[in-house]
Amino acid sequence: MNDGGEAPAPHIPVLLYHAVMDDPPEWIAEFTVSPRDFAAQLDAIVASGRTPVTVSALATALAGGTPLPERPVILTFDDGFADLPGPTAEALAARSLPATAYLTTGAITPGRRSLLPPAPMMTLSQTPLLEQYGMEIGAHTVTHAQLDTLPGKALRHELRECKAVLEDVLGHEVAHLAYPHGYNSRRVRKAALREGYASAVAVRHALSSQTDEAYRIARLILRSTHTVADVEAWMDGRGAPVAPFPDSLQTVGWRLFRRARATIKGPVFAG
Repeated sequence: MNDGGEAPAPHIPVLLYHAVMDDPPEWIAEFTVSPRDFAAQLDAIVASGRTPVTVSALATALAGGTPLPERPVILTFDDGFADLPGPTAEALAARSLPATAYLTTGAITPGRRSLLPPAPMMTLSQTPLLEQYGMEIGAHTVTHAQLDTLPGKALRHELRECKAVLEDVLGHEVAHLAYPHGYNSRRVRKAALREGYASAVAVRHALSSQTDEAYRIARLILRSTHTVADVEAWMDGRGAPVAPFPDSLQTVGWRLFRRARATIKGPVFAG
């Protein structure tokens, strides 16, 4: 039993969305949900009876602080696509669903560049609007690089500048990080801690739990092919493995390949 007298939630769905639009660029289409499907998925989340919380609530619980409600659910959004401060935020607010938005500052700041291919994006000046809609803001690096392939100086820049830019526009601390494409390593996780982040989310396409790793929180990535039935299964704590678990040999091998490629070609878009 936890301090609140409730049994801890063994399976915690942390959903990862990207763009919500009908006609996305080809490079992000696989990870785009149509507005109609998005609305149906949000309705399924509400109908599940789970209590929506932000990543900061999960991070606090993982650190031994305030416990989570018995059946939590967390919605997250990566990158900062143009729909986020408009119809997507409105759909969430209409259902009283908080969320955590991880923003790639180089992609949303006029005059700056990132490794993300062209797409309709929000702007940095709209970031405070997200908070008005009830969203928590997190960092998603400057350029969306594969962090586990970067040398130390470049890694620190990606973590430090993104955090500073967002804190400047919001006027308060930004304490949570999302690794681009979920790519991380022990070295990257230690760097996130040193740079002052209280948590970091990966992908892993797994359910999180109250024994998950605070700097490798598992998320379930929404693809265009996912249905309401998939979301309902996740709300029931089914349909995916449960973190924490060690990296597979395939994941380790892929990381080694990407590091070697980056040594030859330089920073590569994490996608």
